[in-house]
Amino acid sequence: MPTKLTILCENSVCHPFGVVGEHGFACFIETEAGNVLFDTGQGIGICGNAAALGKNLASVRAIAISHGHYDHTGGLPQVLKQTGPVTVYGHPDIFASRTWSDGKVTRYIGMRHRREYLESLGAQFHLVRHPVELSDRVHLTGEIARSNDFEKPDPNMTLHPEGAMAVRPDPIADDLSLVVDSEKGLILVLGCAHAGMINIFDHVLEMFHRDRIYAVVGGTHLGFAKPAQFDETLKAIDRYGIERLGVSHCTGLEKAANLRAHLGERFFFGCVGAELEG
Repeated sequence: MPTKLTILCENSVCHPFGVVGEHGFACFIETEAGNVLFDTGQGIGICGNAAALGKNLASVRAIAISHGHYDHTGGLPQVLKQTGPVTVYGHPDIFASRTWSDGKVTRYIGMRHRREYLESLGAQFHLVRHPVELSDRVHLTGEIARSNDFEKPDPNMTLHPEGAMAVRPDPIADDLSLVVDSEKGLILVLGCAHAGMINIFDHVLEMFHRDRIYAVVGGTHLGFAKPAQFDETLKAIDRYGIERLGVSHCTGLEKAANLRAHLGERFFFGCVGAELEG
């Protein structure tokens, strides 16, 4: 059985029957060793989309959380009601209190459900900073080093440390990605790539002692990238031999169009219903 990835939650849809789009991300990963769910979207479409696409959430053997934002974790209660007790992997910071502000409007963007509530539904949290194997050939990256000087944190995102009087910029240290070591090569699944795509590429290649990545799927955060960062990202995609790039969520329509123009048939839209085999 080949590895198969299916996008369950995303801003747009590419399946015409019974699915909905939402600002967020979730990916269903099927392997011989069992099924894994990476992120859960906001909670608007995860269950209905999974049913429409023929993906049984009750079969999920592990859940991985890319980072503690509402649009990646909001569907956890609905999923847990189908899975029952299940290990939920993530970073210790996923429950941090977070906001986004443009100077005029401020919004809470952290997790909307308390840890105790999620545990009462069966979540067995395994929170780590280091890489961890979720099942055979499926790995979570652990923390990503921010090693270059052009992939900058989003200045509009802030943390509210417990007991602190003032907020501070949020580095989103909990930004993790998932890697499938498939027959075709490494498949990298991004939640939002807050750590920077190139930083993530470098981390994954060092982690697996490889020099190539077969495919990248998920939220790229390139919608907010300056021209210099975007140009460096294009170079890295070519340098690391990426054969398939399926962009989702925080890529933005303009950057997605630019990527399609650069990559041609190597590019696809990672919308709800999009699939990739490895």
